[in-house]
Amino acid sequence: PMAADAARAGAAGRAGTAGTAGAGELAGPELVVERVDNVLVARLNRPAARNALSPGLMTDLGMALIGAERDPAIRVLVITGTGERAFCSGMDLKAFAAGAAPDQTSDAIQAFRRLVRGEATVPVIGAANGSAVAGGLELLLGCDLAVIAEGAIVGLPEVKRGLIAGAAVATLATRIPLAAALELLLTGDSVSAERAVAMGLVNRVVAPADVLPTALDLARRVAANAPMALRATRELARLGALDAAAADARLREWIPTIFSSADAREGATAFGERRDPVWVDG
Repeated sequence: PMAADAARAGAAGRAGTAGTAGAGELAGPELVVERVDNVLVARLNRPAARNALSPGLMTDLGMALIGAERDPAIRVLVITGTGERAFCSGMDLKAFAAGAAPDQTSDAIQAFRRLVRGEATVPVIGAANGSAVAGGLELLLGCDLAVIAEGAIVGLPEVKRGLIAGAAVATLATRIPLAAALELLLTGDSVSAERAVAMGLVNRVVAPADVLPTALDLARRVAANAPMALRATRELARLGALDAAAADARLREWIPTIFSSADAREGATAFGERRDPVWVDG
C-alpha cells in the first residue's frame, strides 16, 4: 500500500515545494510526491484542469526529479496523475494566455526540460491513468517505460492551436515509424491507447485500476538492477536512437568504468553463489 500522509508530506518536502491548486480544484499541492520502497511516485494533482502543466506544476516536477537524482536510495521515478480522465492534457493554455510563465533559468525548470527530453539520470516510468495529449504525451515520451489505461487516448494537437509539439516534433520519428510520427504531428489527431502500444509509444495497456500497480511492478524490476549499469544503459540507448556514432563513442567511455566497478564484480559473484546481488555503486 501507499505511504501514509505523513510519509507523503516528508517525501514531497524532500523532492520539492508544492504548487498552488488552480481555481475550482480541491485544495492541495499541484504535485503529490511519495516514496514506495526505493521508488519515488510523483502524482500530477490538478484533476479539474486535466492535470495541465502550469508553471508551478512544471517547477514541482523538476524538483521531484532533482530529489530523485540526488537520493541514492531512490532507484526509479514513477509519474502518474490524479483522476481517471487525464494523465496530463499538456500546457495550461489559460495560464499561457494570461502570460504566466516559469523561471526558465531555474534549476527546477532545467530539470523539467531534461525530464521531457528523456535526459534524467534515474529511470523514469510513466503511469498514464488517463489520456496524454500535447505536452502530456511529450512528458510520457520522456519516460523510459510507460503504462496507459484502457480507454485513454494520446495525441499531439499543437498544430490545431498554432503551436508545434516541442521536443516531440524533432524526436518522435526516433521512437516510431516516420509515417506514424507524421500522422500524429501533422493531423493533430489522437489515437487510442491500443494503437499507441501497437505503434510503440507505450509499453502496456491495462485496466485503469491496474495502471499504477503495473508501473510499480515494472519499477521494482528495474530497481533490482545495478544503478550504474542502468544509468549507462539508458543513456546509451537514448543517445543511440538519435546519433549512433555518438553513442558508440560514449560506450567506449563507459566500458572501463562499468567493467571495473564493484557492481560488476558483485554481479558475477552473486551469480556464482546463486543469491541476489547487493549493489554498492550508484
